[in-house]
Amino acid sequence: MYETRAKLAEIDPVWNRIIAEAEQAVADEPLLGGLLHSGILHHASIENALAYRTSLKLASGEMSEQLIREICDAAYRADPSLSLSARADIVAVYDRDPACHRFLQPLMFFKGFQAVQSYRIAHWLWTVGRKDMAYFFQMRISETFGVDIHPAARIGKGIMIDHAHSIVIGETAVVGDNVSLLHSVTLGGTGKEDEDRHPKIGDGVLIGAGAKVLGNIKIGHCSRIAAGSVVLHDVPPKTTVAGVPAKVVGEAGCDTPSVVMDQSLKGCSDC
Repeated sequence: MYETRAKLAEIDPVWNRIIAEAEQAVADEPLLGGLLHSGILHHASIENALAYRTSLKLASGEMSEQLIREICDAAYRADPSLSLSARADIVAVYDRDPACHRFLQPLMFFKGFQAVQSYRIAHWLWTVGRKDMAYFFQMRISETFGVDIHPAARIGKGIMIDHAHSIVIGETAVVGDNVSLLHSVTLGGTGKEDEDRHPKIGDGVLIGAGAKVLGNIKIGHCSRIAAGSVVLHDVPPKTTVAGVPAKVVGEAGCDTPSVVMDQSLKGCSDC
């Protein structure tokens, strides 16, 4: 058993840690044994666990858990980047959210993580031409998690959506790697144009609660958008913007705003 564990830790350290945490959680809270066994310990891989959790959350009277599970399993088999991104997302949530103390928490309890993984399946469906099914997933994600992400949007890895209430990400939006978004963020358009109309978010960006980023604009890498801001124009890299409409108020204050998660405006030139 120890040899098997050692091999697993070397091959997939994230999944191995989740298993160890689940075993400890069952010992600490036996009443959660059924939940943790069915959600984690029963599965041979993180892909299986993700598919099971997603199907359980998105199933409804309109589509069964079994059918959604088959779609998720097919997606993970066809595109290994889906589960690699999920691993990066788990680590991102653990590193950035002070309320996250174990790797198993995003997988089992955090709707922001669960919504992003469900979106990733919807995006895979979109890219392989199954657009109506992708729209169905988008609908169920919105109904279940309060997160509305168009399946055509492109989102990188290492994503944290904290609290994940009332998040909206439009069809032509692009979100880079290692981005953090708080609740009530909108990446939207400004009118009825049909073409490329949504924001392009660079790597390492922190977007504060309630911020609205509107139009086909570029948010430079490692920048910060203060809570409640309305951003209508391009944002230079490594800067902080705030206000309605938002304007540059200083530098970002650190090399990786999305990781540091400092939402204060201290040190900004106009504060």
